[in-house]
Amino acid sequence: MTTPFPGATSVSILDVYSWEAPDGLPGGSPHLHTACSEGYVVVGGAGRVQTLDASGFRETPLRDGSVVWFGPGVIHRLVNEGGLRIVVVMQNNGLPEAGDAVLTFPDVHLASAEDYARVAALTPGDEAASARRRQALAVEGFTRLRSDVEREGPAALEAFYAAAADLVSPKVPRWRDTWHAGPAASVAATARQLDALEAGAPSHLAEGRVSAQDGTPRFGMCGRLSTYTFDPTG
Repeated sequence: MTTPFPGATSVSILDVYSWEAPDGLPGGSPHLHTACSEGYVVVGGAGRVQTLDASGFRETPLRDGSVVWFGPGVIHRLVNEGGLRIVVVMQNNGLPEAGDAVLTFPDVHLASAEDYARVAALTPGDEAASARRRQALAVEGFTRLRSDVEREGPAALEAFYAAAADLVSPKVPRWRDTWHAGPAASVAATARQLDALEAGAPSHLAEGRVSAQDGTPRFGMCGRLSTYTFDPTG
Protein backbone atom coordinates (compact mmCIF):
# COMPACT_ATOMS: atom_id res chain seq x y z
CA MET A 1 0.00 0.00 0.00
CA THR A 2 1.38 3.44 -0.97
CA THR A 3 0.32 6.37 1.16
CA PRO A 4 -0.50 9.41 -1.01
CA PHE A 5 1.65 12.48 -0.41
CA PRO A 6 -0.15 14.77 2.09
CA GLY A 7 -3.04 16.74 0.73
CA ALA A 8 -2.55 15.42 -2.81
CA THR A 9 0.19 18.00 -3.29
CA SER A 10 3.49 17.36 -5.06
CA VAL A 11 6.99 18.26 -3.91
CA SER A 12 10.27 18.67 -5.77
CA ILE A 13 13.76 19.98 -5.05
CA LEU A 14 14.91 22.77 -7.35
CA ASP A 15 18.49 23.90 -7.93
CA VAL A 16 17.89 27.13 -9.83
CA TYR A 17 19.85 27.62 -13.03
CA SER A 18 22.97 29.78 -12.72
CA TRP A 19 23.23 30.55 -16.42
CA GLU A 20 22.39 34.06 -17.53
CA ALA A 21 19.42 35.08 -19.63
CA PRO A 22 19.90 37.68 -22.40
CA ASP A 23 19.17 40.48 -19.89
CA GLY A 24 22.11 39.36 -17.74
CA LEU A 25 20.11 37.85 -14.87
CA PRO A 26 20.84 34.19 -14.00
CA GLY A 27 17.86 31.99 -13.26
CA GLY A 28 14.76 30.37 -14.61
CA SER A 29 12.17 30.74 -17.33
CA PRO A 30 9.20 33.00 -16.45
CA HIS A 31 5.82 31.26 -16.52
CA LEU A 32 2.46 31.02 -14.77
CA HIS A 33 0.26 28.18 -13.62
CA THR A 34 -3.31 28.09 -14.85
CA ALA A 35 -4.97 26.01 -12.10
CA CYS A 36 -2.46 25.46 -9.29
CA SER A 37 -0.97 27.47 -6.45
CA GLU A 38 2.78 27.11 -5.85
CA GLY A 39 4.90 27.46 -2.73
CA TYR A 40 8.65 27.89 -2.20
CA VAL A 41 10.63 26.87 0.87
CA VAL A 42 14.18 28.13 0.43
CA VAL A 43 16.74 25.68 1.82
CA GLY A 44 19.97 27.18 0.50
CA GLY A 45 21.60 30.10 -1.25
CA ALA A 46 20.02 33.41 -2.12
CA GLY A 47 18.07 35.08 -4.87
CA ARG A 48 14.73 36.64 -5.59
CA VAL A 49 11.50 35.91 -7.39
CA GLN A 50 10.17 38.46 -9.85
CA THR A 51 6.39 38.38 -10.16
CA LEU A 52 3.88 40.02 -12.42
CA ASP A 53 0.15 40.06 -11.73
CA ALA A 54 -2.80 42.44 -11.64
CA SER A 55 -1.08 44.43 -8.88
CA GLY A 56 1.97 45.01 -11.07
CA PHE A 57 5.62 43.99 -10.92
CA ARG A 58 7.26 42.92 -7.66
CA GLU A 59 10.53 41.41 -6.46
CA THR A 60 10.54 39.23 -3.34
CA PRO A 61 13.91 38.37 -1.73
CA LEU A 62 14.68 34.70 -1.19
CA ARG A 63 17.00 33.60 1.62
CA ASP A 64 17.55 30.36 3.49
CA GLY A 65 14.33 29.77 5.43
CA SER A 66 12.12 32.06 3.31
CA VAL A 67 8.64 30.81 2.43
CA VAL A 68 6.81 32.37 -0.52
CA TRP A 69 3.60 31.27 -2.25
CA PHE A 70 1.29 32.53 -4.97
CA GLY A 71 -1.82 31.51 -6.86
CA PRO A 72 -2.66 30.71 -10.47
CA GLY A 73 -2.12 33.63 -12.85
CA VAL A 74 0.95 35.04 -11.10
CA ILE A 75 3.77 35.15 -13.63
CA HIS A 76 7.00 34.32 -11.81
CA ARG A 77 10.69 34.29 -12.59
CA LEU A 78 13.41 33.01 -10.27
CA VAL A 79 16.69 34.93 -10.14
CA ASN A 80 19.68 33.06 -8.69
CA GLU A 81 22.13 35.21 -6.72
CA GLY A 82 24.19 32.22 -5.64
CA GLY A 83 23.41 28.58 -4.88
CA LEU A 84 19.64 29.07 -4.74
CA ARG A 85 17.95 25.82 -3.73
CA ILE A 86 14.24 25.51 -3.10
CA VAL A 87 11.74 22.87 -2.04
CA VAL A 88 8.78 23.47 -4.34
CA VAL A 89 5.30 22.46 -3.18
CA MET A 90 2.58 22.38 -5.83
CA GLN A 91 -1.16 22.20 -5.37
CA ASN A 92 -3.13 19.53 -7.24
CA ASN A 93 -0.61 16.75 -7.75
CA GLY A 94 -0.83 15.57 -11.35
CA LEU A 95 -1.97 18.84 -12.92
CA PRO A 96 1.40 20.66 -12.99
CA GLU A 97 2.96 17.52 -14.45
CA ALA A 98 0.22 17.45 -17.10
CA GLY A 99 1.00 20.90 -18.48
CA ASP A 100 -0.63 23.35 -16.08
CA ALA A 101 2.20 25.85 -16.67
CA VAL A 102 2.47 28.26 -19.62
CA LEU A 103 5.73 30.02 -20.41
CA THR A 104 5.77 33.72 -21.28
CA PHE A 105 6.90 33.32 -24.86
CA PRO A 106 6.45 36.18 -27.33
CA ASP A 107 2.97 36.33 -28.85
CA VAL A 108 4.03 34.68 -32.11
CA HIS A 109 4.70 31.42 -30.24
CA LEU A 110 1.40 31.48 -28.32
CA ALA A 111 -0.88 31.50 -31.35
CA SER A 112 -0.94 27.73 -31.84
CA ALA A 113 -0.49 24.76 -29.54
CA GLU A 114 1.84 23.14 -32.06
CA ASP A 115 4.25 26.07 -32.21
CA TYR A 116 4.17 26.55 -28.45
CA ALA A 117 4.96 22.87 -27.89
CA ARG A 118 7.81 23.04 -30.40
CA VAL A 119 9.62 25.91 -28.71
CA ALA A 120 8.84 24.66 -25.18
CA ALA A 121 10.17 21.15 -25.77
CA LEU A 122 13.59 19.97 -24.64
CA THR A 123 15.64 18.27 -27.33
CA PRO A 124 16.76 14.76 -26.24
CA GLY A 125 20.52 14.71 -25.86
CA ASP A 126 20.63 18.51 -25.98
CA GLU A 127 18.50 19.36 -22.96
CA ALA A 128 20.75 22.08 -21.50
CA ALA A 129 21.04 24.05 -24.75
CA SER A 130 17.32 23.79 -25.51
CA ALA A 131 16.47 24.80 -21.92
CA ARG A 132 18.60 27.92 -22.40
CA ARG A 133 16.84 28.74 -25.67
CA ARG A 134 13.50 28.31 -23.92
CA GLN A 135 14.67 30.57 -21.08
CA ALA A 136 15.70 33.31 -23.53
CA LEU A 137 12.33 33.29 -25.29
CA ALA A 138 10.38 33.32 -22.02
CA VAL A 139 12.45 36.23 -20.66
CA GLU A 140 11.87 38.13 -23.90
CA GLY A 141 8.11 37.76 -23.52
CA PHE A 142 8.22 38.51 -19.79
CA THR A 143 10.17 41.72 -20.37
CA ARG A 144 7.57 42.86 -22.90
CA LEU A 145 4.68 42.00 -20.56
CA ARG A 146 6.31 43.87 -17.69
CA SER A 147 6.74 46.94 -19.84
CA ASP A 148 3.13 46.72 -21.05
CA VAL A 149 1.78 46.40 -17.49
CA GLU A 150 3.83 49.36 -16.30
CA ARG A 151 2.46 51.43 -19.19
CA GLU A 152 -1.14 50.18 -19.47
CA GLY A 153 -1.97 48.60 -16.12
CA PRO A 154 -3.36 45.10 -15.43
CA ALA A 155 -5.40 45.04 -18.64
CA ALA A 156 -2.11 44.38 -20.45
CA LEU A 157 -2.15 40.83 -19.06
CA GLU A 158 -5.52 39.91 -20.51
CA ALA A 159 -4.24 38.82 -23.92
CA PHE A 160 -1.59 36.58 -22.38
CA TYR A 161 -4.12 35.06 -19.97
CA ALA A 162 -6.47 34.37 -22.88
CA ALA A 163 -3.66 32.74 -24.90
CA ALA A 164 -2.68 30.59 -21.91
CA ALA A 165 -6.28 29.43 -21.46
CA ASP A 166 -6.52 28.55 -25.15
CA LEU A 167 -3.34 26.48 -24.92
CA VAL A 168 -4.45 24.41 -21.93
CA SER A 169 -8.21 24.12 -22.52
CA PRO A 170 -7.99 20.87 -24.57
CA LYS A 171 -6.25 19.24 -21.59
CA VAL A 172 -8.93 20.12 -19.04
CA PRO A 173 -11.07 16.96 -19.42
CA ARG A 174 -8.02 14.84 -18.56
CA TRP A 175 -7.18 17.21 -15.71
CA ARG A 176 -10.66 16.71 -14.25
CA ASP A 177 -10.06 12.96 -14.09
CA THR A 178 -6.70 13.52 -12.35
CA TRP A 179 -8.22 16.03 -9.95
CA HIS A 180 -11.10 13.71 -9.03
CA ALA A 181 -8.73 10.77 -8.49
CA GLY A 182 -6.23 12.78 -6.43
CA PRO A 183 -7.01 16.14 -4.75
CA ALA A 184 -10.79 15.70 -4.62
CA ALA A 185 -10.41 12.13 -3.37
CA SER A 186 -8.03 13.35 -0.67
CA VAL A 187 -10.60 15.84 0.62
CA ALA A 188 -13.30 13.16 0.60
CA ALA A 189 -11.02 10.77 2.50
CA THR A 190 -10.46 13.36 5.23
CA ALA A 191 -14.22 13.82 5.54
CA ARG A 192 -14.65 10.06 6.00
CA GLN A 193 -11.88 9.97 8.60
CA LEU A 194 -13.46 12.79 10.60
CA ASP A 195 -16.80 10.99 10.51
CA ALA A 196 -15.12 7.81 11.72
CA LEU A 197 -13.33 9.60 14.57
CA GLU A 198 -16.52 11.31 15.66
CA ALA A 199 -18.29 7.95 15.65
CA GLY A 200 -15.52 6.29 17.66
CA ALA A 201 -14.68 3.88 14.84
CA PRO A 202 -11.12 4.79 13.76
CA SER A 203 -10.40 1.69 11.65
CA HIS A 204 -8.49 3.84 9.16
CA LEU A 205 -5.68 4.30 11.69
CA ALA A 206 -4.65 0.67 11.18
CA GLU A 207 -4.24 1.33 7.46
CA GLY A 208 -1.44 3.91 7.81
CA ARG A 209 1.90 3.03 6.19
CA VAL A 210 5.25 4.72 5.51
CA SER A 211 6.25 5.50 1.92
CA ALA A 212 9.53 6.87 0.61
CA GLN A 213 11.35 7.43 -2.66
CA ASP A 214 14.36 9.19 -4.13
CA GLY A 215 14.07 12.03 -6.59
CA THR A 216 14.85 11.83 -10.30
CA PRO A 217 16.80 14.89 -11.56
CA ARG A 218 15.77 16.51 -14.84
CA PHE A 219 15.92 19.85 -16.61
CA GLY A 220 12.96 21.93 -15.46
CA MET A 221 11.74 25.38 -16.41
CA CYS A 222 13.63 27.08 -13.59
CA GLY A 223 16.53 24.75 -12.85
CA ARG A 224 17.63 21.20 -12.26
CA LEU A 225 14.54 19.66 -10.74
CA SER A 226 14.56 16.51 -8.59
CA THR A 227 11.05 15.18 -9.06
CA TYR A 228 9.07 12.50 -7.26
CA THR A 229 6.37 10.34 -8.75
CA PHE A 230 3.21 10.41 -6.68
CA ASP A 231 0.35 8.40 -8.07
CA PRO A 232 -2.65 10.74 -7.64
CA THR A 233 -4.90 7.72 -7.15
CA GLY A 234 -2.82 6.68 -4.12
